[in-house]
Amino acid sequence: MNPHPTARRTVTRAALSAALATALGMGAMHSATAAPAGPGSASAPAVSAGRARAADPDGGWTRDGLHLDAADNKKVDAFLDRARRAERSLSPQLRTVALFSHATVVGFDQRLKSPDSLKRKVATALRQAPGQRVESSLAQINDAVRYTLQWPTGQYTHGVGVAAGLLSSWGNDSTRWSNTWGRAKGYRAVNSAWRAPRSGQVFEVQFHTPQSKTAQVETHKLYKEQRLPGTPPEKARALQAQQDAIFAAVPVPAGAERLTGPARRTPVPVPLPVPVSS
Repeated sequence: MNPHPTARRTVTRAALSAALATALGMGAMHSATAAPAGPGSASAPAVSAGRARAADPDGGWTRDGLHLDAADNKKVDAFLDRARRAERSLSPQLRTVALFSHATVVGFDQRLKSPDSLKRKVATALRQAPGQRVESSLAQINDAVRYTLQWPTGQYTHGVGVAAGLLSSWGNDSTRWSNTWGRAKGYRAVNSAWRAPRSGQVFEVQFHTPQSKTAQVETHKLYKEQRLPGTPPEKARALQAQQDAIFAAVPVPAGAERLTGPARRTPVPVPLPVPVSS
């Protein structure tokens, strides 16, 4: 006789909780051994950060006509340090999500955004919005820690649903859900952002098929050139047209355009004690 659905859910939740607890317990060791050192590995950003700091005698950062002064550069470095510490518990969790949703983790050695990439993003935002404080720009960064989960086209929609459900059930708050599968042009995938319950770190999870991930890789240089401050408008439009053509060839998984993220959590107000009259 099959067990009662409630019993099955209880057993499943217990198994998932145990798996997550085991994974988190291995976090420090796993982060140290998961990927070899290299240009995109977790250890590489620390080297890049040192080079970036050494590039400007005043402690600032300068690249491609963009600049951060010493004070702002120091704040971005502190932001990166917090992201590195949070990654130690996030990565085992994402590995567990991949296991239970039958996903492939793609580009795991790129899970930490490089210092130069983040600083370029912040400096560009500050240039585009004069007067904006660096703290405001950093508050909009979702991908200092980022992951990519991938499924074959036929398993994609179910896999994304399972993965998102697991992330939510473990207390991660869904702060962003961008589903572009229904678009006629441009990028195709689901990009999501989550806030971890313990560290408060916001991290990105992209949900791809092999074809959509390949298209993303092929269009990356075009996208970067398009977003450079000095790219003329006509050139930017041509670059976008090239990207559109590449993504148009990506098959859309059945039901993918209807995928929605979990509802955002709302803090429960704590009632104030009723004053006792003397």
